Amino acid sequence: MGSSVRELAEKTPAGRDRYIDLLRVASLGTVVLGHWLMAAVTVGADGRTEVGNLLAVVPELQLLTWALQIMPVFFFVGGFSHALSYRSLSRKAEGGPGGGSVYSAFLRARLQRLLRPTMVFIGVWGAGALLLQLLGQGGGLLDVALRLVAQPLWFIGIYLAMVAFTPPLLRLHERWGWGAFGALVAAAGAVDVARFAFGVPYLEFLNFAFVWLAVHQLGFLRADGKLRLPYVLAGAGLAGASLLVALGPYPLSMVGMPGERVSNMAPPTFALLCHGLWLVGAVEALRGPATRWLVRPRVWRGVVAANGISMTAFLWHLTAMLGVYGMLLALDVPLPEPASAAWWAQVPLRLAAAAAVTAALVAAFRRFERPAAAEPVASGTASGPAAALGVTLCLFGVLGLSMVGFGGLLEGRTAMLIAVHVTAPAAVTMALVGWLLVERAGRGSAVSTARRWR
Repeated sequence: MGSSVRELAEKTPAGRDRYIDLLRVASLGTVVLGHWLMAAVTVGADGRTEVGNLLAVVPELQLLTWALQIMPVFFFVGGFSHALSYRSLSRKAEGGPGGGSVYSAFLRARLQRLLRPTMVFIGVWGAGALLLQLLGQGGGLLDVALRLVAQPLWFIGIYLAMVAFTPPLLRLHERWGWGAFGALVAAAGAVDVARFAFGVPYLEFLNFAFVWLAVHQLGFLRADGKLRLPYVLAGAGLAGASLLVALGPYPLSMVGMPGERVSNMAPPTFALLCHGLWLVGAVEALRGPATRWLVRPRVWRGVVAANGISMTAFLWHLTAMLGVYGMLLALDVPLPEPASAAWWAQVPLRLAAAAAVTAALVAAFRRFERPAAAEPVASGTASGPAAALGVTLCLFGVLGLSMVGFGGLLEGRTAMLIAVHVTAPAAVTMALVGWLLVERAGRGSAVSTARRWR
């Protein structure tokens, strides 16, 4: 991979925004590190293995989530990249912007490096979980792993929605600019008012769209050079989040906590949106010095290499972490009480081991993250509806799987997804069928997609 990375780095166009690539890698890397640090595995007196949260053990550390809950930055970066990609494909298409062929080609171009490694992850874990159940194996940390490893897939589902809604929201942005962003912010605020002031049920789930799409819309503004005064954006977001947490019903943590009555994450709250504004403003304020740093060849090669494996590492990092804990338990290595001095002393070793196992998993599966070669074919508009159906099925399949997990595949275990009970087999089927539809529709479009690493 080294020679190809060097070649890609040397061929980087002069006008490429390298800082965006750094933010993409840094945001996913921060999520991975945060998950590794927050996991607090214990074995009870009854022999049961449980995975707790360090932030629940030491509530004072929850303030760190105001810097480490960096997923809004990834969605902001997505908005920037999606705007550039869709406009580029629209310019190349014979049918012009908004045609079905453009839409399907856009979906395939943006989702190749997301869905292919995701489907492999789902396939490997699904087959493994089924085999374990047929063999009657389970219990302990294994049952915990079957439930937990699928949870980060919620991020994939939300990102799929952002890609799917890019064309209409980009048109709204091009017409209204900051007004389109302001409408989403106002909608998110109205949802929280209805939820907390008037107790309107179920309405809060709309903020899965309004909050994350508002952050995504900031990426459109960044693509058009309209995201100025980052210190003002950061200050307003930080002040807003601080006031909401201090005076409102919002918790301090910007990640979900076990047993809490209100979560800022699920569903997202207006406080989390303010947190997103603060983070976007903060990273934009650092753009100048970071861009100068990225000019260094060795630094840029590192970013290029990391971009080529980032999604694979994200998908498998919990597998690696739980694998490390499994090895410790198998070797009868005592697990210290979370947040104790012995626990903190063990952290560097656990992190190094998790990184090594993740590296091995990346080496095994990274080839699925590489985009396919271009396939220019005849034009057509029928691929647009097929692509839309495909991404919708993928979205619901991936979200459903993140909720129900891989455990009990043959027992009909369900989770509630938007008023519908979904099982793991049904979720896997929806995801696979949706992915195949997106792939097929993209190949049938008029727009050729170049082989890229972005």
